[in-house]
This record gives sequence, C-alpha cells and structure tokens, in this order.
Amino acid sequence: MVNTKAQAFFATIGLLCVFAAPAGAAEKRHGLSAFGDLAYPADFQHFNYVNPDAPKGGRLSTIGTSSVLTFNSFNPFIIRDDPAQGLEFLFDSLMVRAQDEPDSMYGLIAQSAEVADDKRSVTFYLRPEAKFRDGTPLTAEDVVFSYEKLRDPTKAHPSYAAPLRDVAKGEVIDPHTVRFSFTGDNLRDLPSIVAGLPILSKAHYDKVDFYKPSLEPPMASGPYEIGEYKPGTFISYKRRPDYWAANLPVMRGRFNFDEIRYEYFRDRTAGMEAFKAGAYDLREEFTSKTWATEYNFPHIKNGKVKLVTLPDGSPSGAQGWFINTRREKFADPRVRKALDYAFDFEWTNKNLFYGLYKRTNSYFVNSDIEAKGPPSEAELKLLEPFRDKLPAEVFGEPYNPPVSDGSGRDRKLLTTASKLLTEAGWTVNAQGVRVNAKGEPLSLELLMDEPSLEKIFGFWVEKLKSIGIQASIRNIDSAQYQSRLKDFDFDIDMSRYSLDVTPGPEVRLFWSSEAARTKGSRNLAGIADPVVDALTEKMLNATSRDELRTAGNALDRVLRAGHYWVPQWYKAAHNIAFWDRFSWPAIKPKYDRGIQDTWWYDAEKAAKLGQ
Repeated sequence: MVNTKAQAFFATIGLLCVFAAPAGAAEKRHGLSAFGDLAYPADFQHFNYVNPDAPKGGRLSTIGTSSVLTFNSFNPFIIRDDPAQGLEFLFDSLMVRAQDEPDSMYGLIAQSAEVADDKRSVTFYLRPEAKFRDGTPLTAEDVVFSYEKLRDPTKAHPSYAAPLRDVAKGEVIDPHTVRFSFTGDNLRDLPSIVAGLPILSKAHYDKVDFYKPSLEPPMASGPYEIGEYKPGTFISYKRRPDYWAANLPVMRGRFNFDEIRYEYFRDRTAGMEAFKAGAYDLREEFTSKTWATEYNFPHIKNGKVKLVTLPDGSPSGAQGWFINTRREKFADPRVRKALDYAFDFEWTNKNLFYGLYKRTNSYFVNSDIEAKGPPSEAELKLLEPFRDKLPAEVFGEPYNPPVSDGSGRDRKLLTTASKLLTEAGWTVNAQGVRVNAKGEPLSLELLMDEPSLEKIFGFWVEKLKSIGIQASIRNIDSAQYQSRLKDFDFDIDMSRYSLDVTPGPEVRLFWSSEAARTKGSRNLAGIADPVVDALTEKMLNATSRDELRTAGNALDRVLRAGHYWVPQWYKAAHNIAFWDRFSWPAIKPKYDRGIQDTWWYDAEKAAKLGQ
C-alpha cells in the first residue's frame, strides 16, 4: 500500500475565458468518492474515530513498519537513495482520506471540489488560509507545480508518476482555484488521486533541485516539521504549534504528539532489546516467534508494557517470494509452480510461527476482491474473450497453494514439484542436479537483508535442494538490497504490497507490462501479460462496486494461475507492544492502525510509570 498517488490527463476547456467553469460542471462538494458515496455530511465536525478533545503534547518514539534499516535522504519522491520514514507528516494534500470508508476523501487544503459531469476534469477551491511553515500562502501555483514535478516518468518515483499517467494538465484558474483535466477511459479514480498528492512549495524548490537526494529539510505544509536527526540512527518530527489546519474537521483530534520519532536499528534483535530497555515507546511486532515467546519480560508482567492486537479491516496484502520472470530459467510457469509445491507452509506455521498465521492465497486476500469458487457468470463474460490465452484452471476453482500434512516431510508435494520440473525440461543428472537440455543447472538465489528470516528461508532452500535445485541465500546490507530491487537484479525476493479497499491506478505498478519495464516499480515478478493488463483496466474503469468486485475476482484468478510467486502468510491484525503512557479513541479506524494519527500522550499514565 503505498500510498501517495498521481496521474496524467487531457481535456479541452473551450475558447471561453480561463475563469469560466468547465462544460457540464457538477455541484461543489466537500468530499470525493470513487462511486459518489460520502458518509460524512458537509457540516461534520470531526471523524468518528478520533477524540476531538484529545490533549496535545508528549512524544511517541517507534521503529515504524518499514524494512529499510537506514535513511540518507529527505526526498521520498525519487528513486535514488533511501528516504526517512514519516516524511508524509510534512506535506498536506488537497483532501485527506477517511479511514472508516472504502475510498472517500474530505477537504483539507481544498474546501470543496467540483467534478465535471463528463468526469474529464475536477476543479478544487482552495482555502485562502492555507500556509507553508514559513508563513507564505499555499496557492494554486504550488498545487500545479507539485503535480508537474511528481508526474515526470523519467525522474519522479514510479509510485507517484505512474498513477498520474492519465492526468493531462493542471491549470491555475486563480490563486485559490485549480483545475485538473483527464484523458483516456480510466477516469473514476483520477479526482481522488490528484486530491491526495503531497503539495510542495514552488518557492522552496526554485532554490533546491527537486530531483536530487538531499538532507535539507523540505518546506513543510503539514502538521509536522523535521527536528533532530542522525542518518541511520533516528529522525524526529516536531508538531507545528502554528499549523494552519489544526482545527479543521479533517484534522480535529489528530496528530496529537508534540514529537514523533523513528529509531533505526541494524536488525530486529537489536530493536527488540532496545525496546525492553525502554529506549523507545512502541513497536509493531512482525515476527511471530518473537510475539509468542519474547514478550514475557518483567515490565510486561508488572503492567508497564502493554500488548494489544488491533483488528485490520483492510486488504492484508500480497506477501510472498516473488519470482523474477525476466530471467529465462523462470519463464515456464511449471517451474514457478514447482517452487510453490516445495514450500511447506503448514510445517513452517506450526514450528516457526506458533500457528499465528494463515496462508496467503490471493493477491487480494482479506477483501471481497479475493476470488473464491468457480467464476460467476459476470466473471466469465470478462474471461471468455481470452480463453485461448489462458490456462484451463482459470475457468475452474482459483489456484490455491498446496496443503501439506505438516510433517515437514510430505513426499507428495515434493513428488509433484519434481514432476513439474521434469515436464518443463529440467531433468536430474548423475550428480542429482536439475539441468536443462544444454546441461545448465537450475540455480536460484534468495535475496534478503534481514538475518532473522534466515531460518524460514533455510527450510525452503533445503526442500529445493532435495529436488535438485541449486538454491542459496544471499544476505546483503539494506542499501545494496534496495539498489538491487530497483534494478530487478535478483532471482527471488521476499516482499509484500497491500492495496486500497478500492484499488486504483497504483495497482499498475504491481503487475502491469509497463511496470515490468520500469526500474523501481513494484512489479518485482516482471509480470507482462496483455490479459492481466486488460482485466486491470476493467477493474479500474468499474462504475460500481459490484463491477469492481467482478473484474477484480477475474483478475485475481489470472494472476494466481500465472504462478508468479510463492505466496506466504498473513494475519488480519496488528500486534502492538508499547510502554503504558498512551491513550486512544473508543473507535479504531477500520482501515488504519491509527496510532500516530489518533492516539495521544497520557500524562497521568506516564506519571505512574515514573518516566
């Protein structure tokens, strides 16, 4: 889920004065939604999942959720180098997402928006009081500047540039009015995409090269600014007491900490030991063994450290070992399927994960877009035109990973894997090694930068070796790891990406043919399939949630039948440990953890801790 967006679009506004309203303009609204539904009325005072009277103050220090173990830049908008965590707190957007609705956004910099009846343009009306940190006004010129910088496909990060592909033009109508025009057929999500863009200061970047990595703090427009920092060690964000939007309905009760600080550690073990010692306040635990066995230290028993499990209503994401199909040895889907059959999830979950996980089987797991059962009549209408290009299994039950007996020695899985490899032309030579017709061995390298995962990787590697594959693990430092991912310089990589409840154009980054050719994209597997492209566009062009679900179900079937990954595991929850100095609202946002956003420092609890 990543999750800043932008696109490119085209429209004609006629030969009238540039201040004229676009043809077929609809009414101004206080919010936007892909399908038009807004739960909050125009006069709402705050989101339901916040405490509007939450006190401000205190500090939250955490290790964040990123796999990046260091940072060397404050520029998250380009491919180069490793940006710090939390930079999103620096930048306001035209509108902000409501985390208890599937896709609704409400006005922040823009007090209202007007989508043309033909959907080919959206006009935003900015609040005159919007300001940057230095007190200068935030105007339509800054909005258009931000769009133009973030849409450059050769310089901006693909997570920004790719979604802006169908946004043709941004226009300054007057200092507080901006219009975006769209091209192409996928118009549904474009207003929300431009509404969510981070807004940058044109004056600041007239003096600073936007496309270069930099540790110069950018000009903030959001609730925080950069405080103290040390690359590779920590970064601190200080709440702005003069933040212009603090009392707007979309911000009331949010961002309550005076300081949010991210700590960096060389590995998870070091991070855990630092937490036990009280070096920072809160961590989300991603390692099941640690959650099951290590949260029993004295401060948990005496109540100073609390453990909570927060339900997660959002799609749980596609996590797995992604197979780089750009490499010829992985071109045959039977080879890729064999790798899946060599992984024994049931044994792994029981012996390494303490039974805390479920097997991932879908690219849309934990959502209604996950394909189940045979295709519906509506799905078949989408799939039939491609029947001659698809494997037969697409038209039956969706592919699910094999289920073992949990013994770690299930011969039937390895027998099936061996059969698939032989059918694909990889036979076993006298040395017990799988080779092709040229005598070349089938070798693969698992890329990783987290030593704590080596035991999990190692169990799978041993199974791969047992069927003649020369498998190995390559553990490298974080900077080199990120560089190799961006260049697609790997055989197999473990990764996870999550999607919005209403998937938008950002999904092209994960599996489109264009993204397969774009360095730095999230299409690690190199998926380049015209059928996948076509069904993705069907999903993005859906005009109702039913249409979106149908197209997404069909797409999920095709992706799963392609065997582009070895799916791993998920849990629809967040395991959180924290020192007991915080409070939070009675209602949790359905689609977000809500910690940095809605929790607050509780001085009374902190006093009881004696810290």
